[in-house]
Amino acid sequence: MPEHEIMSKKLYIETYGCQMNFSDSEIVASVMTENDYEITPETGEADVVFLNTCSIREHAEQKVLNRLRELQHLRNARPGMLIGVLGCMAERLKAALLEDEKLGMRIDMVVGPDAYRSLPRLMTDAETGQKAINVILSADETYADISPVRYAAGGVSAFLSIMRGCGNFCAYCVVPYTRGQERSRDPNSIVSETRQLAAAGYRELTLLGQNVNSYRWEVPGSGRIMGFSELLPVVARTDPRMRVRFATSHPKDISDKLLHAMAEYPNVCNAIHLPVQSGSSEILKRMNRKYTRADYLGRVEAIRRIIPGCAISTDLIAGFCGETEADHQATLSLMEEVGFDFAFMFKYSERPDTLAARKFADDVDPATKSRRLQEIIALQQRLSLRSNEADVGKTLEVLVEGPSKRSGAHMMGRTSHNKVVVFPGQAYKPGDYAGVHITSCSSATLKGNPISQ
Repeated sequence: MPEHEIMSKKLYIETYGCQMNFSDSEIVASVMTENDYEITPETGEADVVFLNTCSIREHAEQKVLNRLRELQHLRNARPGMLIGVLGCMAERLKAALLEDEKLGMRIDMVVGPDAYRSLPRLMTDAETGQKAINVILSADETYADISPVRYAAGGVSAFLSIMRGCGNFCAYCVVPYTRGQERSRDPNSIVSETRQLAAAGYRELTLLGQNVNSYRWEVPGSGRIMGFSELLPVVARTDPRMRVRFATSHPKDISDKLLHAMAEYPNVCNAIHLPVQSGSSEILKRMNRKYTRADYLGRVEAIRRIIPGCAISTDLIAGFCGETEADHQATLSLMEEVGFDFAFMFKYSERPDTLAARKFADDVDPATKSRRLQEIIALQQRLSLRSNEADVGKTLEVLVEGPSKRSGAHMMGRTSHNKVVVFPGQAYKPGDYAGVHITSCSSATLKGNPISQ
């Protein structure tokens, strides 16, 4: 090797939590590769290991702590290896993560979600044996000028963050405290990145934000405000061959104007993730969700009217503070009334420093939480099966993502409704569109046969 040639150090990134975290990991990868680091898929050859973390639920944090303990054994085999904790958990636990004796492990870096530009400097500190920490939240950081390195992508689907932070302050949620105040990204940078993705061959784009439909950009010098209902058509027109999705929508902000924009553009997927959390207006008020059961059902009615056949998925929490059996039954009845296609379902987990932790007692006992969650899960499985059964006999357009995990002879992809389809189709490659005649289903998957190309 020539003397002037410098070997790149290898970085391994492990991501926990939501789509926003995966998008952030791609930003981290970009910052680090610009500073002579090479991304590796193997922890065993890494000089640096970053865990990009989530603090939404206690289980998520425990999973990260367990992984950090496992990595200490790997460090013994690679004494010079550095370990960093990034993201929401880094911001929330800050100093505790750097107290080796408290957690029984050594962590070299703690970096919050608004401090990724400082990683090269922090790496220098860590390499010289200093504790490296930056968890300062920003009022304006959006990373708009950084082109993410899509190191883990299959080349078909990509995430694009259009805003950061959150200003809703739902009682159970840590995000406003770990990701800071809501701020939107310059639409010109969003369109530019969309064009780059289209040119690179990506066929599907998901616009991300804690609450995408509160996107708000003041056009300089005009006083005009661009909202999400104006941004979405601009993105959709950038490349009509690219599917466009978005997540997540807050029920209080999803407008008829946005729904009409979705209906107008064929490449905007007919699927909306609309977290409800509870079917009880009393619980929704305590959660500080800013809508009632009737408000939510009104938004569902508008979706069904303006975008017939649109898939609706949701989030549900079992056992929030003060939840009675009647409140729980209200959630089950709302699920039946809406007929969700899919749901993310959780037991309430009190997070320190949230409004709920300060104001309410976590007074639903664990056994009751578990029983209610199981009832929610059982009902949703029936609803998902019913939704999928309605597609049997139809021919659906499927964007192929790659081989099925269970069989190399089968491919898998997703419909516009975000439903997983498995079919025999070795003639197809990732990024192709396939017409698939649906012949059977489970509650989670559609199965079928491709029609002639």
